[in-house]
Amino acid sequence: MSQPNHLKHTLIPNGDATAILPTGGRTKPITVIGTEAIRDGFDDLCLQQAINSRCAPGVTDLVLNPDAHCGYGAPVGCVMVSPTHIYPGPVGVDIKCSMSLLQTDLPAGAVIDKQTRRALINAICERTPTGAGRGQRHAPKSRRVDVTLGKRVLIEGASQGVCESLGIPPEWAARCEDFAHVGHDDTPDALGERLAEIQPRIHNFDAKVAQLGSYGGGNHFGECEVVEVGSDARSRAVADAFGLIHGGVAFLSHCGSRGIGHMLASGQFKSLQAKFARWDIPLPGQDRELVYAPLGTAEADAYLDDMALGANFATVNHLLINALVLEAFQEILPGTTGRLVYFISHNIARKEIVDNQVAWVHRKGATRAFPAGHHALRGTPFADVGHPILLPGNPQAGSAVMVADPGASLSCYSVNHGAGRALGRKAAKRALDQKQVDQSFDEADILSNCRQYPIDEAPAAYKDFNEVLRSVKSAGLASEVARLKARFVIKDGDAADD
Repeated sequence: MSQPNHLKHTLIPNGDATAILPTGGRTKPITVIGTEAIRDGFDDLCLQQAINSRCAPGVTDLVLNPDAHCGYGAPVGCVMVSPTHIYPGPVGVDIKCSMSLLQTDLPAGAVIDKQTRRALINAICERTPTGAGRGQRHAPKSRRVDVTLGKRVLIEGASQGVCESLGIPPEWAARCEDFAHVGHDDTPDALGERLAEIQPRIHNFDAKVAQLGSYGGGNHFGECEVVEVGSDARSRAVADAFGLIHGGVAFLSHCGSRGIGHMLASGQFKSLQAKFARWDIPLPGQDRELVYAPLGTAEADAYLDDMALGANFATVNHLLINALVLEAFQEILPGTTGRLVYFISHNIARKEIVDNQVAWVHRKGATRAFPAGHHALRGTPFADVGHPILLPGNPQAGSAVMVADPGASLSCYSVNHGAGRALGRKAAKRALDQKQVDQSFDEADILSNCRQYPIDEAPAAYKDFNEVLRSVKSAGLASEVARLKARFVIKDGDAADD
């Protein structure tokens, strides 16, 4: 963890919702997105982590988003760009933690009845277990994934063959930010070779791949939503392109690569930290979580392969969850149909063009935001409007579907991945009252599978979502297309994966 800096860092405003954070050196300052109210909420350790990350070898840009708070090495809620180095810290231990949204053809009235909602919760939980360490054996109606299929998932991602084997509509792959990741040499063969090398060392490999189609603990969730599309012409047109239905029932999911991703990431941290210690290499900001590898080295190749393996698992995990959720809806409300709106990550490093050069864009608790006409969207369903941005807020304030504006170039075409924590988990447990939290959900008529809603996940533990969205809009990064209003939530009380 970064060493605290006892001098208060100074943010210099340069707009209503933008500022810069000087690094104290000759490097380009950090771009900060956030209104004054949001900026006042950044603690000094978060800002010091941002400075340590910006001043790390090979880093050319760093953006701090309005949801930013302390993380491993780099803050959660930051974007870090390097054309020469790869960093595990600004990806994190839950490789490709992501959001996905399933739009059904059901009207809002179909989920008014509490008995129906409770039946839906039970049907989903019979198929998609929640919590650290839980997998298919905890869900009697889940899909069975053996070691052979598990290997294919890790190597191929959401290939047509993998999707067909799991009962996932293959056309959903076109609605993914990345439906498959390849190895360091841009081939899947590298992933097969890497998996063959490391699988004998993976404890309980069969149990880890059997977590496919499950949620993690902590901040991971599944949420039944009612879609409220904005009344302006642009929102309606973009919503049509996305496949959103005003007044319709949708399902929003947040999870990642589960135990296999955590194991791959943790192994990389330990390996690189041991080499830094053995070679006596200085750590950025004296932070052990900011280890790195120069591109082209064996260490970088190994990390990129492991990240791709975890990312492929996360992708198929989301798609399978959505297939199982749709199946649960069809059991309780026969005839229900649904289609994937989008699947997008917020813990990943992607190769992109930044300032006319190829660079690795590390998004740690940040999500991609390519607007209409961006070259990377050519040939996709979103080329003319920009791709969907899925931003979870909290069940009571709602979540948002946004679309990027040209101003997103300021933030390396990225926005925050949600509201961001205002209270740490221990602080939330000390400060909040369980009875009041549960009562607030009763008053909002939002059901949950939990006997008591996890107090460290209560809405008050997170930043003001409307202020976070105002930061994004005022900075010119993205516009809101629709608000998602929760009708029930699938959660778990275990510790978060990410």
